Amino acid sequence: MAAHQGTRVFVSGAGRGIGAALARRFAAEGARVAVNDLDADAAGAVAEEIGGVAVPGDAAGEQGVADLIKQATEALGGGIEIYCANAGVPTGGGPDAPEEDWALAWDVNVMAHVRAARILLPEWLERGEGRFVATVSAAGLLTMVGAAPYSVTKHGAHAFAEWLSLTYRHRGVHVHAICPQGVRTDMLAVTGEAGDLVLRPTAIEPEQVADALFAGIAEDRFLILPHPEVGDYYAVRAAEPDRWLGGMNKVQRKLEGQA
Repeated sequence: MAAHQGTRVFVSGAGRGIGAALARRFAAEGARVAVNDLDADAAGAVAEEIGGVAVPGDAAGEQGVADLIKQATEALGGGIEIYCANAGVPTGGGPDAPEEDWALAWDVNVMAHVRAARILLPEWLERGEGRFVATVSAAGLLTMVGAAPYSVTKHGAHAFAEWLSLTYRHRGVHVHAICPQGVRTDMLAVTGEAGDLVLRPTAIEPEQVADALFAGIAEDRFLILPHPEVGDYYAVRAAEPDRWLGGMNKVQRKLEGQA
């Protein structure tokens, strides 16, 4: 029997990229998968491919999240057991980025997770089991040059995932934070020169991210590192912050053509 036979799974942003790879992998493991995406056609195509159900719509706004969880619960025939908060926006710029860009990044990259957990936790705590998977990005552990809204909000997503884990793990809630660097998706394509410099040289396929998550689930690990070297960078950042910041500033200067 497959490892997740009959498990009810929701994946946001699953019309393509990492989300689609997660949906396919869960379905291959026997799960019943609700495929979400703002692009209804993309969600429908993936759902048809894997024998899942399509629940297109906004997985970030408060009412949108509530509606989608309700629809998925009805379509799957019961409460969601694994929620993959995968949808994200790669908002670039710095303090000069428009207010609406900062607001969108906060809404999709952080509050979408909070809103889903708010709805799911009561049932999970009553049942004594549930699993929350947050696609965070290495930017949530480190940073990303040229993308302050993305970096700041991904740090927020990681912090919220940590908080969920430390607060509820003794009550059966398992939490995983997926933190890849570059992944060959549409999102990588819009990262511009910074992505070409930092992410593209070591970019991996979305399926490798799914492999890393399933290895982490098997070991019940919180931190999922599809690029293992991110753990080393994270350690240096914590132990020697000035050395790490100097190295990242060198990347910034190279991006500006100064090094």
